[in-house]
Amino acid sequence: MTWNEMQPLLEQACWDTLYMVGWSTVVAVVGGLPLGILLVLTDRGGLLQNVVANKVIGQVVNVARSMPFIILMVALMGFTRSLTGTTIGREAAIVPLAIGAIPFFARLVETAVREVDDGLVEAVQAMGGNTWTVVRKVLVPESLPSLISSTTTTIVALIGYSAMAGTVGAGGLGDIAIRYGYQRFETELMWITVAVLAVVISLIQFAGDFAARSLHRRGGRSGPGPRLRLLKAKEPAAADISKVA
Repeated sequence: MTWNEMQPLLEQACWDTLYMVGWSTVVAVVGGLPLGILLVLTDRGGLLQNVVANKVIGQVVNVARSMPFIILMVALMGFTRSLTGTTIGREAAIVPLAIGAIPFFARLVETAVREVDDGLVEAVQAMGGNTWTVVRKVLVPESLPSLISSTTTTIVALIGYSAMAGTVGAGGLGDIAIRYGYQRFETELMWITVAVLAVVISLIQFAGDFAARSLHRRGGRSGPGPRLRLLKAKEPAAADISKVA
C-alpha cells in the first residue's frame, strides 16, 4: 500500500479517534467530577458524612473500574443499541467509552480533592459557607491543577480504549491497525498507526502538563491567593467587633 492510499485512511481514522475520545471525555468529566466529590463529602469526617452511601458508591465505582473494557463493550451492546440504534461505528463506541471512563475519572477526582487543605474548608465554614459554597469556592478551585492532570490521564486512557474498540468495528486508528495492519498484513501501515497514536498521546500529555503547571504557578493549589482572600474577608468582621467593644 502506497502513502497516497494510506493518507486518507489515517486522516479519517485520526478524526474518528478524536471524535470518540472528545465526547467520551466530556461525558466522563460531567459524570465523574460530581461522583468523585461525593465520595469525599460522604466519607468519614466529610461535610455530608454518610458511611453507608459512601460504601455503596465506592463499591459501584470499584466494580465498574475492575471490568476489562472489551468485556464492558460486549455487556453494554444492548444499551448501546437502544441509545444509538447500532453497535458499530464511532457514535456507538462513545457509550462504553464514556461509561468506562466515569468511574476511572471519579477516583482520580477523589484523590485530587482529598489533597485540599482542611484549613480552607474550615475557614469557609466559619464564615457561614454551606457545603455548596465549600465545593464551589474551595474544593474545585484548589484542586484544579490536579483535576486537569486527572483529565489528561483519562484522555490518554480513552485513546487506548478507543484503539481496543476498533476491534469490534468502532472505527478510528485501532480499526485501521486491525483491518489493514493485521488482517491484510500491511505491517508498515500498522507501525505508522502506532507512531501516530504515540504522537497524539505525547501532544495531549504535554498540553495537560503545561496547563497544570501554569495553574500551579498562579497559586492554583494551596497557593497564597485563597488564604489571603479568606483572611481579608475576616478582617472587616474583626474590625467591627473591636468598634463595638
